[in-house]
Amino acid sequence: MGYSLVCFLIHAVMPHLTDPAKKKALCTRLARVEGQLRGVQRLIDEEADCEKIAQQLTASRKALDKSFFAMVACMIESGQVPAGKVAEMLTKFA
Repeated sequence: MGYSLVCFLIHAVMPHLTDPAKKKALCTRLARVEGQLRGVQRLIDEEADCEKIAQQLTASRKALDKSFFAMVACMIESGQVPAGKVAEMLTKFA
């Protein structure tokens, strides 16, 4: 199927993420999150117990947070983004 829309946006909007292995790892992680969210939608459609839905939403949110911090780590490791800009981004989005 190729890259998801999220991965396309990362490649288009985040030019600082240039290491092919790191991009692939991040896109793989995001594909898992995408699958988790489809599972949540399925649970809602099947009228599953709210606690089960909440548990899966929490897992999805944590996985997405890990993706965000993995991207930030890549930016720091690359040295292409000044520390102040990274700090600003963390303050704004984390």
